[in-house]
Amino acid sequence: MPGWIDLSVPVVTGMPVYPGDPAVEVSPALRAPRDGVNVLQLHMGSQSGTHVDAPYHVDDAWPRLDELPLERFAGHAVVADVRGLSARAPITPELLAPALRQLKSGSLVLLATGWSAYWGTDHYLAHPWLTLEAAEALVAAGARTVAVDALSVDPTPQPGDATADFGLPAHRVLCGAGGVIAENLTGLDQVVGLSDVELFLFPLRLPGADGAPVRAVARAV
Repeated sequence: MPGWIDLSVPVVTGMPVYPGDPAVEVSPALRAPRDGVNVLQLHMGSQSGTHVDAPYHVDDAWPRLDELPLERFAGHAVVADVRGLSARAPITPELLAPALRQLKSGSLVLLATGWSAYWGTDHYLAHPWLTLEAAEALVAAGARTVAVDALSVDPTPQPGDATADFGLPAHRVLCGAGGVIAENLTGLDQVVGLSDVELFLFPLRLPGADGAPVRAVARAV
């Protein structure tokens, strides 16, 4: 059993992004043979790849990334195994019941949908999503950080309905409680079934930001 488990997607040119977000480009800026050093140039949005959302992401009046306590980004995690759901299936409080019973104030939750298997395909947009009631149940049980192996905790617009107003209800419930959402994790099958998992989601230190990329890492204790 590995002690340290990388749960992050690689940051590469052309990687999947949420519809409408900036495209990711990674290219050489300096090269050692010519410039004496190797330096990459990065073009990406704050929500690129494996990242966290601060409450400010959905409401200007809510805390920005640098205003959140560091404990939001690390600690003991409860794994909620909801793998096997169909495309665009709702994740209800009933499905989360085993995890909800383990939560306490300030808990971090790893929501394993299995949808990272579709990373890089159109089907990745058809991920399961948290219902309003499920998000409320997580907050009521003490969760303040929810990390998912999918593009969003809310439904993602599909091709042809990109102008639909989904309202981001799960985002608003979790962020409205001062919580953090982490998205686009991968490899959560490696932590399902582990009884003692620590999770680390430390973001780039971007003042006033809505979110930032992270290196999501778990440790089997």
